[in-house]
Amino acid sequence: MPLIDITNPDVIKFLVESYDKTARLRMKWNDLYGENLKVAATLQREEKGYFESDVLKEAMAAGMPTITRDFISGSRNRRKAPIRDGIHIPTTANLKKGHSAIDIGVGDPKDDPRLARPDTDLSIDPVMRPIDPNQENIIYKGIPYFGRKVYLKSRNKMSPEDKFYYTQSTAQKHGWRLKDSFFGTNTPQYARVCRLTRDVMGRSGPHPDPRHYKSADVPLTEKCE
Repeated sequence: MPLIDITNPDVIKFLVESYDKTARLRMKWNDLYGENLKVAATLQREEKGYFESDVLKEAMAAGMPTITRDFISGSRNRRKAPIRDGIHIPTTANLKKGHSAIDIGVGDPKDDPRLARPDTDLSIDPVMRPIDPNQENIIYKGIPYFGRKVYLKSRNKMSPEDKFYYTQSTAQKHGWRLKDSFFGTNTPQYARVCRLTRDVMGRSGPHPDPRHYKSADVPLTEKCE
């Protein structure tokens, strides 16, 4: 938008008339509301003699009708008979097991007698599977055999699902029932998976390709010095 040419006589006349009109409107507004402006500027009000207790009294008086209304409705509701949502409310004696280790097929009461419980028994299923007696006897052997160390090594070689009924940590979820996976049913040939696992899980990480894997350089004509 181009700037206004203030040297133009028509523009000068328009600006002077606009300024005079604005000045007249301001003077008129000040004459009408001058007294109100003085009162608002000085913050002087006519005292009405109200205290904080008077304000609280008015608020309490306004709420008194609601107290009477609630008292009448409450006395009427107390005489009514309660309506129950159900006629029969089941208790502990009526609960049935449907999520135990036997029901979902991860445990057998023949192998673990602790799982053979009545339906009224709501105790939690055991966490660990029963230990083989031959394996348990290893821990009691003396120093020459180092029973505790051998016991822990033998337990470490077992799969998590052979030791527990359910996963007990996030790490066990990665190796849980690994025998049912592709690598458990299809044994890898030529140790490809073993080599890949060793390279990836090793401390040094995957190793670079040896030099003889590199493609041969194209012979070029170079001048011998």
